[in-house]
Amino acid sequence: MKISHHLDEATLMAYAAGTLGEAHSVVVAAHAAMCGECRAAIRAAEALGGTLLEDQDGTAVSDTCRAATLASLDGVVRTAKPAPRVAGEVPAPLCNLINNLPLSEIKWKSKAPGIAKFDIPLSPGSRTHLQLLRIAPGKTLPDHGHGGEELTLILRGSYSDHTGRYLAGDVADLDEDTEHAPRVDSEVECICLVATEAPTRFKSFWARLAQPFVGI
Repeated sequence: MKISHHLDEATLMAYAAGTLGEAHSVVVAAHAAMCGECRAAIRAAEALGGTLLEDQDGTAVSDTCRAATLASLDGVVRTAKPAPRVAGEVPAPLCNLINNLPLSEIKWKSKAPGIAKFDIPLSPGSRTHLQLLRIAPGKTLPDHGHGGEELTLILRGSYSDHTGRYLAGDVADLDEDTEHAPRVDSEVECICLVATEAPTRFKSFWARLAQPFVGI
């Protein structure tokens, strides 16, 4: 698998530091399971963080503070760590979240002609959203922007926009300043794993009108 589009350095650092949202952490881990270059970058970022911590002056911590900190860890959501990719199209960090189902057995919900989705449940209180999108060959999504950071990992097929062509294993690491109109240019449907912070910002009136029903 030749991967041409990788994670942004800031995203890699946030993941290594444990400050990335839950949905985005899943996409990072899933991409890293498919991409040796990003796995190595994550390990380097984690090593750098450890070195920086070792260089800090030690400060005594009270027993009360230590106990409170350990207790708070019980409520922390553990993010998936990069692992080698499993056989098939579904990366290991995603398997458990979809009950180890192949993509062909997902219970897709049709949301518009040529577009279906599957919402992936996250931890209660998560402020991010994770879903699988299935888009038919030749379909072009309406021109839109994003209400925050968005990560899109291609699992099957491909799409193109003004930033390039994205094939299986590629990840689109987009911020709120990016606007695009992706078009599926493969002969098979394009299936993507998408993490968002806020709803998509469609530019056309009709797309905005349909958005509450489509749920993208």
